[in-house]
Amino acid sequence: MKVKKKALTLLMAASLSFSALLAGCASQTNSSGTAGSPGTDAAAGAGSGDDTVYVGVLHSLTGTMSISEVSVRDATLLAIEEINQAGGLLGKQLRPVVEDGASDWPTFAEKTKKLLQKDKVAVIFGGWTSASRKAVLPVVEQNNGLFFYPVQYEGLESSPNIFYTGATTNQQIVPAVTWLLENKGKKFFLLGSDYVFPRTANKIIKEQLKAEGGTLVAEEYTPLGHTDYNAIISKIKKEKPDVVFNTLNGDSNVAFFKQLKDAGITANDLTTLSVSIAEEEIRGIGASVLEGHYAAWNYFQTTDTPENKKFVEAYKAKYGSERVTSDPIEAGYFGVYLWAEAVKKAGSFEVDKVKEAAKGIEFSAPGGKVTIDGENQHVYKTVRIGEIQADGMFKEVWNSGQPVKPDPFLKTYPWGAAVSPQS
Repeated sequence: MKVKKKALTLLMAASLSFSALLAGCASQTNSSGTAGSPGTDAAAGAGSGDDTVYVGVLHSLTGTMSISEVSVRDATLLAIEEINQAGGLLGKQLRPVVEDGASDWPTFAEKTKKLLQKDKVAVIFGGWTSASRKAVLPVVEQNNGLFFYPVQYEGLESSPNIFYTGATTNQQIVPAVTWLLENKGKKFFLLGSDYVFPRTANKIIKEQLKAEGGTLVAEEYTPLGHTDYNAIISKIKKEKPDVVFNTLNGDSNVAFFKQLKDAGITANDLTTLSVSIAEEEIRGIGASVLEGHYAAWNYFQTTDTPENKKFVEAYKAKYGSERVTSDPIEAGYFGVYLWAEAVKKAGSFEVDKVKEAAKGIEFSAPGGKVTIDGENQHVYKTVRIGEIQADGMFKEVWNSGQPVKPDPFLKTYPWGAAVSPQS
């Protein structure tokens, strides 16, 4: 079901108090670029022969999704700045053109068209929800643009014009369900926001539960920006699940977890595992509210690699010591470097040459080595499950041990045929 624009507009007002946490960040511009149109010289684009290449940065800087997306924007700008400081790319400086998707899917499509046709950007980095990505997809395909998407998603997609630097289903949701079944119980309550990612993810989870001996006790959806979860919490109390698998997005997580705590339900009473709550969202919701609950990702701020130590230090130095990193933030950051490596290998900014050069590109990201799969333009990623601590950080309780090959159409799972049109 598509999120109705009118409903989302009405709900944006409720999100302002939470979005205010990041408002200062939303107003910043990068020293090497501008927020908005690059000016009259943009028409020359990437092939202008001058010393500048325009790159698009498209995130929700306002609305219900700004609580998550502003910081991904910031990480993208940090990577661009670092590349410029190191001498640029093919002798050119990267100039970001920042646009606001405004938590509105038609706006994402409109801004994508503007970035490609008017600003002539060589690439666009952005998006969070699957609704925003699906709005962008036909535009980048029709204009032969490049779009780097940094967030985990429901899989079942592969576009020749999109690089997916977040996890697909077999790199987050599927291993998380298996871990929960083995460690936390068999009875699942599925709770999600009412749009494509949660509904498709839960369709996959239900097939996996059938195959692996789990039980579905209930399945509930609420609109993006929804803030009253008392009725659903009453249903959770009645059904007594072992696990709530949470695919809520944006500000709704703030309301749900605060109301869950107000109802006297803690992590000691009920296991919840989320796939859209990371360090940035914990900062907005409050660690005291979330302590003891779980999340599945591919990166945590606490991930112990030399690259991550450098990344966290650089991010905090740029944006403030109180800021945190997270999985989508990291994926937004290394996505810029993957594109840069493909450009260098291609010796060109031309889209078709960059796509061909990107096959098999490797990069030592903060969360570990990532590799672009040439078949589907997703990346190999290590899977991690973490428990939220009192300081707002994650304690890693499980990982896959090595990067997992992306399988967006679940071809390697016997039960995947029930959910994948291309398996």
